[in-house]
Amino acid sequence: MNEVNQKTLASPVKFNGIGLHSGQKSEITINPAKENEGIIFKRIDLKENNIIEANFKNVSSAKLCTTLENKSGAKVSTVEHLLAALYITGIDNAFVEINCEEVPIMDGSSRDFLTVLSETNLINQTKKRKYLKISDKIELVDGEKKISIEPHNSLEVDFQLKYENKIIGKQKNIIDFQNDDLKDVSSSRTFCLFEDIEKIKKNGLAKGGSLENAVVVDKDKILNNGGLRNDKEFVNHKILDLSGDFMLSGHRILGKVICYQGGHELTNLFLRKIFNTAESFKFIELSSYKIPKKVFTKESEKIAVNA
Repeated sequence: MNEVNQKTLASPVKFNGIGLHSGQKSEITINPAKENEGIIFKRIDLKENNIIEANFKNVSSAKLCTTLENKSGAKVSTVEHLLAALYITGIDNAFVEINCEEVPIMDGSSRDFLTVLSETNLINQTKKRKYLKISDKIELVDGEKKISIEPHNSLEVDFQLKYENKIIGKQKNIIDFQNDDLKDVSSSRTFCLFEDIEKIKKNGLAKGGSLENAVVVDKDKILNNGGLRNDKEFVNHKILDLSGDFMLSGHRILGKVICYQGGHELTNLFLRKIFNTAESFKFIELSSYKIPKKVFTKESEKIAVNA
């Protein structure tokens, strides 16, 4: 299949589960979409003004998750893991129908989405992808949080996080989304400290949170049976989140990202800065490009679950 052209699904796929923050039962159907449409959400529980474009300009909140909102106030939240799965599988255009305001959290990572999407036939569309290629370094500093991007021929993410908690501590990883094995990144789950749960719930969030969809760290131990999926699961999840949030640019970004203590809010601010620095990037078409190989298959999913 030609990897420089836009792609969509050959047929719809469905997912259902619970919303991490809303606690609502959520069902989504990812449908094929026309060229140049990008990723579009439709709130099928609303009769009108129910279309929400997956674009960084439509982010109304980025606290703990990424929430999109249209001009009429219709929202869809926790979009980042689904968008990361679409990025990894090479899907550019999709029309996502959803029956509530939050994408199902599944297992807290992109693994469940990827298990199905990596086995789904894709259509090679006639229009070429337009990549956003960084030509000059762009940097954003917000207190101790820092993120920058500089020229590179693929999307490479160098991420470092630091927590006072001994289990999380300092973690750093560098991932090249074109060339590296993405299994650990895509299966790394969202996480929180046990001591923060009560505060999060008082703010009306994490109503659907459980040990089935999040890693919970209580002082010097992991509360989840089986512990961590990989030794860098915390920073790997941050990298996964960033790749999903980057899909809100409407393009596949080519550049080397260096991020310290980042999150959804910093990434959204950074995307806005990139697009306000037009002289530092250009849109290009490629004659060849390798997207990541299949990360999960039904067989690998069985192995992962039983491990």
